[in-house]
Amino acid sequence: MGQKVNPIGFRTGRTIGWKSRWFSNNNLYKHLLLEDIKIREALMKKLTVAGIVGVEIERLPKSIVIIVSVSRPGVVIGRGGSGIEELKKFIVEILKTSKVTKVESLKIDLKVNEVKSPELSAYLVAERIASDLEKRIPHRRSVTKAMERVMMARAGGIKIVLGGRINGAEISRVEKFHQGSVPTQTLREDIDYAEIPALTKRGYVGVKVWIHRKEEV
Repeated sequence: MGQKVNPIGFRTGRTIGWKSRWFSNNNLYKHLLLEDIKIREALMKKLTVAGIVGVEIERLPKSIVIIVSVSRPGVVIGRGGSGIEELKKFIVEILKTSKVTKVESLKIDLKVNEVKSPELSAYLVAERIASDLEKRIPHRRSVTKAMERVMMARAGGIKIVLGGRINGAEISRVEKFHQGSVPTQTLREDIDYAEIPALTKRGYVGVKVWIHRKEEV
């Protein structure tokens, strides 16, 4: 059997940067790591409408920098920057549950990056397919449209894998769809990857997407 390696983790530290950038001693490490997980999960859920792709966190002695990558930055910023202030308050509420971070003396700096090519983001593509499956749209139609949009955006290739009780089948199965070239074992190639579960009436269907990006997003 072939060994399945997450393309993002495989390239982290080589061609892809770390999503969390900070240093800590052994006693605080687990608490700060849990904070990062809570912040990232909360923002990914809250900013779904804005087309969020990822969250990066940088920690300094007296400040924390949170970089949010979205396809619709206007939704996050809001009118006159009101959305940024509300998001900062939302982050403060999460940090208040922490045992080590003192929110009163911490400066929160929130940055919003625009994703120039949403069609080349594996997370957005997987999210769209998962949403279609939950709406009971035929999986082949959804996958075919997704692959066409990605290839029209000048991607090198795309691979999609669905696993579970697809279309409400009695027995779960795995279906694979592939177009173009996706060299997952070549470290110098830019491979974006995401996996999202789709909750259908008959159970979960896993959606995995690999995109070979020739150009930067």
